[in-house]
Amino acid sequence: MVGTDGSRLYFAVERGNLWGIGQVSVSGGEPAQIPMPSGTMSPLSVSPDGSDLLTEDQQGTSFTGPLWTLPVLGGSPRRLGDIVGSDGAWSPNGQTLAYTNASGLFLAKSDGTESHELVSIAGFALAPAWSPDGSGLRLTVQDRKTNAQSLWEVSAQGTNLHPLLAGWHNPPDECCGKWTADGRYFVFESQRQIWALPGKVGFLRKSSATPVQLTSSPLSLSTPLPSKDGKKLFVVGRTFRGTLVRYDSKAGQFLPFLSGISVENVAFSKDGMSVAYVTFPDGDLWRSKADGSEPLQLSYPPLRAVLPRWSPDGKQIVFYSSTPGKPLKIYTVSPQGGSPQQLMPDDPKPQMDPNWSPDGGKIVFGGSPPNIDSTIHILDLGSHQVSTVPGSEGLFSPRWSPDGRYVLALPINSLGLVLFDFQTQKWSELLKAGIAFPAWSADGRYVYFLSAPDNPAVLRLRISDRKVERVADLKNLPTTGLYGLWFSLTPDDSPMVLRDAGSQDIYALDWETP
Repeated sequence: MVGTDGSRLYFAVERGNLWGIGQVSVSGGEPAQIPMPSGTMSPLSVSPDGSDLLTEDQQGTSFTGPLWTLPVLGGSPRRLGDIVGSDGAWSPNGQTLAYTNASGLFLAKSDGTESHELVSIAGFALAPAWSPDGSGLRLTVQDRKTNAQSLWEVSAQGTNLHPLLAGWHNPPDECCGKWTADGRYFVFESQRQIWALPGKVGFLRKSSATPVQLTSSPLSLSTPLPSKDGKKLFVVGRTFRGTLVRYDSKAGQFLPFLSGISVENVAFSKDGMSVAYVTFPDGDLWRSKADGSEPLQLSYPPLRAVLPRWSPDGKQIVFYSSTPGKPLKIYTVSPQGGSPQQLMPDDPKPQMDPNWSPDGGKIVFGGSPPNIDSTIHILDLGSHQVSTVPGSEGLFSPRWSPDGRYVLALPINSLGLVLFDFQTQKWSELLKAGIAFPAWSADGRYVYFLSAPDNPAVLRLRISDRKVERVADLKNLPTTGLYGLWFSLTPDDSPMVLRDAGSQDIYALDWETP
């Protein structure tokens, strides 16, 4: 959801990872689409007079991009100076723009000129929200190591930066707040429900007020937006569910696989007899026979498993955990059950995307975007020593080739595909494009991957001559997953994705403030 000018509600629509803008009267009616100039542009907010949309042109997984304005009633988009941000909002008088990026909170004139840092943030700053009188801002700060989100507050002069609800939840889980027009309440999301905090109490100083829970719904509710007249609260309500599908090349379409269960991160053992998968949206790791029989749960909450991989001998499964409020860590577990064990508990840096070497003696892993210091590392399981792949700074998502000669990786913005040759000790660029979830073919001749967002599809690149081929179109197949999408291969190189079987709607809630 983007915002409202009092009579119209502007909202973002995602279909197959493509964004558009719709508008509908706050009193009801059919939405009208406002075409976005680019499939990589996403809307951020509406100007106070309702004439312009603030948009960001985000490429890949950089989480930042150039900021633009888009006239609501038609016209060409206009770049706002040379500023680059991840989120933004105009001040109540429309004269100042607040925007965030990886290093802090910034202010600029409404046309993007005279940009300067207001305050440095020890984390990723998101969702700035001006107080109605323009005297201060509240924003969401995401911890770089644990991804936990908390609300912070700062004056418009950059002073008195402090957490808004210190100690309310541990780990914190608050995000994306908006003020009511009269400044009396600040509404935000936490634990998938909507809460309100009295706005006047504690503003620009540590608040002693306690948030009030406004909703208790089976839906996951997010991005609350008060109406201008204060009588309604608009929220996005979602259900999360998927259907596992496999591409049938003979039929030329995706068909249900493993009975269409709601799972992702599907990985087969080397002999093809067993399969591991992660439930969606719960994040529990399971293993079963390749036909889905004899299932066994291997991990339990609060641990959230991601991208399991079988060891070549089939005796262990490695994965990483994205448990909220905890650093990304690599674990191993026996497919017969037992407690998952951390491989490198003392390493403070994020660890993700573990992949086995073909002989099972080593594990390659990387860091996580948008951390620009992400590097590819190799853990020797015999010596327990960790080494760095030369020249891998700014790379993540490694994949070891079946013959052990190469490692694939992505740049931190996911706008390319690179290959490290252990024989030459050098990296080479295979492709420059938006890429997600690269996967080696069983024979090591091809690399399959998801291409997005303008023309979503499963593609494959032949290593010998760098030729790219289209395997399956995803334009009319909405996908989902922990990261919004997911892709992998069966033992015969058939693509698998998680079809989105959930729902997403905008709800208008009536509310009366005391």
